[in-house]
Amino acid sequence: MPHESSFATRAIHAGQRPDPTTGAIMTPVYMSSTYVQESPGVLKDDYDYSRSANPTRKALEANLASLEGGRHGLAFASGLSAMDCVLHTLSTGDHIVLCDDVYGGSFRLLDKVYRQLGIETTRVEMTDLAATESAMNERTRLLWAETPTNPMLKVLDIAALARLAHARGAILAVDNTFATPYLQNPLAHGADLVLHSSTKYLGGHSDVIGGALVTSDDDLAARLKFLQNSVGAVPSPMDCFLLLRSTKTLHVRMDRHCANAARIAHMLEADPRVERVTYPGLESHPQHELAARQMRDFGGMISMVIKGGMEASRAFLERVHLFSLAESLGGVESLIEHPAIMTHASVSPEARRELGIDDGLVRLSVGIEDADDLLADLDAALG
Repeated sequence: MPHESSFATRAIHAGQRPDPTTGAIMTPVYMSSTYVQESPGVLKDDYDYSRSANPTRKALEANLASLEGGRHGLAFASGLSAMDCVLHTLSTGDHIVLCDDVYGGSFRLLDKVYRQLGIETTRVEMTDLAATESAMNERTRLLWAETPTNPMLKVLDIAALARLAHARGAILAVDNTFATPYLQNPLAHGADLVLHSSTKYLGGHSDVIGGALVTSDDDLAARLKFLQNSVGAVPSPMDCFLLLRSTKTLHVRMDRHCANAARIAHMLEADPRVERVTYPGLESHPQHELAARQMRDFGGMISMVIKGGMEASRAFLERVHLFSLAESLGGVESLIEHPAIMTHASVSPEARRELGIDDGLVRLSVGIEDADDLLADLDAALG
């Protein structure tokens, strides 16, 4: 399906067609580990073993590539396995520049796994382009950015970062999990590679774990495809089917996520019990104008600091009813969590303080329930 088709049409149809055998409208779940060959080495398409290729996964990969406006999509068993595949393209002695506010699991993978293999990482405030450029050196091969970031919701200038990376012969990878392809397409702004934890908004129903990479660089795609097959961290056909089910409604869900989050952010910003609210859609957000240019809407994630520190935030989190206290994000149900204790516990206390991840910080993943009910739940829990 051509990229010129509307997002909604591509979300429902890209990479998929009715089953030629039965006419089934949904892509079948091909639960087969291997495929019969017509003659030794003579394959039907490229199917020989399901780690290498599976028809359900191929449909998902084509769908995700279309949604991001890329030529190549690769699906993985988790977001971190997708990131791991990217890092496997590097060699001992290579250098990564990492945005300072980043998912705790991404930082852990770099700091606890790849550092011991001789790959150096420098964390930097990527909203400061001069500081980002200064952090690069002759061994820098990769700039790794999230935008919006997790959990402080900084918005990074993708086009400017791409120019910095390419001037030094590096590539720019953007974790687009929070924005989704519906709200932001990093490849269109010059990024070389896009990552998703498809567990989150792409899946959208809190029932599947997955990851994805999308690129338009043919050589990079070939390297990543080789690594995907060699390492084997691929999703099951059933997981791919569930994700295909979910991408069909991504645009509809995201519209509601954004509308609900905007109402809640404005309510919280006016509440005297709340010290600070961070949401890209608020004019008070430091990168609000950039977000308005770079994104189609402002997403469903909100961070806030409750007055009273750890004691107040813990009491608040124990009193919510509709918001479920749980890790992860992006589901149709609203979730809420405490980054310092939960998702970012692997980040040192010193680094958390530098980022502003203090004891009163709470992160909200606003779902698609009735906004009035969500507002009433938060108001009651704030006490």
